[in-house]
Amino acid sequence: MAPRTPSGHAAEGATHMSQVQPPISELTLAATPNAVSWARRHTVDVLQRWRFPAEGIEVARLLVSELTTNAIQHACPDVPSGTAGTEPAGLGTVVLRLWPTVSGVVVSVSDSNPRPPVPRASDESATGGRGLLLTEVMSGRWGYFHPREHPGKIVWVEVPTQPRAETSEPSAGGPETSPLMMGRVLTALRDL
Repeated sequence: MAPRTPSGHAAEGATHMSQVQPPISELTLAATPNAVSWARRHTVDVLQRWRFPAEGIEVARLLVSELTTNAIQHACPDVPSGTAGTEPAGLGTVVLRLWPTVSGVVVSVSDSNPRPPVPRASDESATGGRGLLLTEVMSGRWGYFHPREHPGKIVWVEVPTQPRAETSEPSAGGPETSPLMMGRVLTALRDL
């Protein structure tokens, strides 16, 4: 069987012994609002270098934006009750990791809060609460786990090489809003 590139295509002229898998990309960021844009830029740069398809890069960029935004909001553990007015012990960090798979790329973001991600019910006028909905629709699979090496959690998504048709742009015949379009709008609003 011929070795595969991150996009799942057979590598031309490569032998199994000489095939070098792209390394796992890891980026640690301070849990500040500008970390989201750095995480998106890093994701696009890495995936372009890995020759991931453009449509998949766009989906990964939007999912990284959602996961990083959520991780930043939860990077610092809650202050125990009865300590109102106490300053947090320090600025938290989030860690973005990317690694290729046979069928796409896995993106994970870790934070120090052990609480699991929970989808929130939101009405149409809410400005937030749609991140996990977008994650469910736009990713191949997603989940979270609690690593032994730190007290928080890692939330991960798998972005397929060829995103599902539901995540594509709406057809020219209708005003439907695709998850991809909704993600672009939410990302643009966060950048304001």
